[in-house]
Amino acid sequence: MSMVPAQDPRASRTRTRLREALLLECSERPLEKVGVAAVVRRAGVGRATFYLHYADLEALAVDACADVVREAVDALHAWSGRPDPVHAPPALHAFFAGLTPHRALYRALLAPGGGGPLGRFLHRDLRARSLTERERAGAVDAPLVASAVAAAFTGVLADWLHGLIEATPDRIADHSWQLLVALHRSR
Repeated sequence: MSMVPAQDPRASRTRTRLREALLLECSERPLEKVGVAAVVRRAGVGRATFYLHYADLEALAVDACADVVREAVDALHAWSGRPDPVHAPPALHAFFAGLTPHRALYRALLAPGGGGPLGRFLHRDLRARSLTERERAGAVDAPLVASAVAAAFTGVLADWLHGLIEATPDRIADHSWQLLVALHRSR
């Protein structure tokens, strides 16, 4: 998304300021009501600097939410040995509980069913991680199961964020975990 090399410490600091500014703006109003002008003002950078780093506000928003994708992928893989088929790992419970502060922003970027820019990003990263782990374990039909895991989790997360699935963070963590364990056992 960024047009400036990630290794440049000044560019990294600028992107951090822009991400933080966007998250603060989105804590006060929905993403669709946030403008580039408000973000750059809050970040203390110029409009040209914004466009040096991001093509548009959506690109910044996806970058600002990238941590939630990494947290989701890590939470789903935060176990060792034989997984408990009923109770999700504590990291998955913490992941769902931690979504509340920016829930509206995640909903804006993650459409029901798992579409949208954040959904595509989550699906891609989760599928890649699942595929790597399934192949390492010598699992049959690794690509099929990795795709199913990524699609199921991304869809359940999106539908829960949009209120299509009513459950507490703990219940949705356990229910989505049970679904994913079943998918892993299906082949």
